[in-house]
Amino acid sequence: MGTRHSQPQLVIQNMYTCEFKISMTARRSLTQWASLLFLCLAIFLVLNENPSFLSSENMATADESPKSIYDFTVKDAHGNDVPLSNYNGKVLLVVNVASKCGFTDSNYKELNVLYEKYKDQGFEILAFPCNQFGWQEPGTNEEILEAACTRFKAEFPIFEKIDVNGKNAAPLYKFLKAEKSGLLIATIKWNFTKFLVNKEGKVVERYGPHTSPLQFEEDIKNLLGSS
Repeated sequence: MGTRHSQPQLVIQNMYTCEFKISMTARRSLTQWASLLFLCLAIFLVLNENPSFLSSENMATADESPKSIYDFTVKDAHGNDVPLSNYNGKVLLVVNVASKCGFTDSNYKELNVLYEKYKDQGFEILAFPCNQFGWQEPGTNEEILEAACTRFKAEFPIFEKIDVNGKNAAPLYKFLKAEKSGLLIATIKWNFTKFLVNKEGKVVERYGPHTSPLQFEEDIKNLLGSS
């Protein structure tokens, strides 16, 4: 009689064991699919930001890709070429600026403080106007320069207005984003994103719009070798 009762119990036990194994297998499969989906999304974002990334021309010139910020030439607000190698040996802060942003007044004020304090120690700020975020830098290069120098009292260099995202993004900004990505994606999210560059032209840090310039003053001092 005992043997007869044990057989149904054994069948039930086997069914539960089977269900548990199937459940574990399903979970592993779901995890694998989720990982694959995340990888595909990451690849899509990279290719969307850099559509020529996998082009034969791009692959062929990989060895010729920029090694530092000094490999770039940009234009100032008057349209003149400025080789960034002119700043070799200096600590640089590269920032995309706008005249009509909620961050404008506070950022210009603190950037001016840093520039006045450290410019004689080899610190330079390179400001690049950009109109991609809320159309908050709509003026001409001359109008932007006038506002920066008179209204915001900027004494550091103001360059030509550029795009920092998309297919028309300035080569310099493609390099900066490749060197230091933001949270999850490389795309510049808003005005006053800042890149800190050491004396060798290497990007060492990236700060978002909500990080005010004085918050990373110690980082600048460390790169300058100041006490």
